[in-house]
Amino acid sequence: MTKEKISESLAARTGLSKKDSRTAVNALFEIMTDALARGEKIQVTGFGTFETAVRAARTVKNMRTGETMQVPEMKTPRFKAGKTLKDAVK
Repeated sequence: MTKEKISESLAARTGLSKKDSRTAVNALFEIMTDALARGEKIQVTGFGTFETAVRAARTVKNMRTGETMQVPEMKTPRFKAGKTLKDAVK
């Protein structure tokens, strides 16, 4: 499902115009992105939890050249599904 399809579904379920629902969906994703960038945890009861995790620095080998390289530590987004979402998908 694309962001556009989410906007259309939101408009159909709430009676909002497509333009307003598109604005709401975009705003929601921007809010979530900003919160995760600040290191905040987002908990949506019944749906799941979004958070950031730190991936440790590590040494990897370039398979083409055989050269070893150092990959720096980095933050990555993580999602853990809630029980209600897990049950609905089963």
